[in-house]
Amino acid sequence: MGLDNRRDITGVILVGGKSRRMGKDKAFLEFSGKPLFERVLEINRESFHRILLVGDRRERFAGYGLPVLEDIFPGSALGGLYTGLYHAQTEYVFISPCDLPFPNKGVLDHICSLRKGFDAVVPTTRHGFEPLFALYAIKCLEPMRELLESGNYCVYDFYPQVRTRYVPSEELAELDKEGKSFLNINTPEEFARLEKRLSS
Repeated sequence: MGLDNRRDITGVILVGGKSRRMGKDKAFLEFSGKPLFERVLEINRESFHRILLVGDRRERFAGYGLPVLEDIFPGSALGGLYTGLYHAQTEYVFISPCDLPFPNKGVLDHICSLRKGFDAVVPTTRHGFEPLFALYAIKCLEPMRELLESGNYCVYDFYPQVRTRYVPSEELAELDKEGKSFLNINTPEEFARLEKRLSS
């Protein structure tokens, strides 16, 4: 699916995480010679005409020439998702965290290809939903706002209120043969194990 078929989707990368367990900024951890954020940015640049960064870190990301938006509802991934969708000016957004070691363009392409007729397209694995590498329509804004205003920051609690297409891991198996697309690294120990596994 080419860029011209995706003018209705904005790429939104969440950059507001505090990386407390890691002890340093995960977005700029060097992995295979490139910061994690740049690995995610690369597949977004290949996939979307417009990209927004969401999080109160304008100075840290100023060098990339992209809009960096402060959260409308600070302090949660759901708030970041809401902010990106609110400012997107397109019917859909594709959301990504800024710190995936193995962002998978094939998985992204497949999720985007399923959007017609749905308000959310969300991968699922044996661990549950993967709500932060997923696609959302502007129709999700109102149920998201209701959750946020009620103090509920669970990203997926609004799914029953919108037309949600769940994408099971079996459907992604050919695209994600090693099952690494949604791998998330939170501690220095996990990162060290990942680097060791890659070098062995």
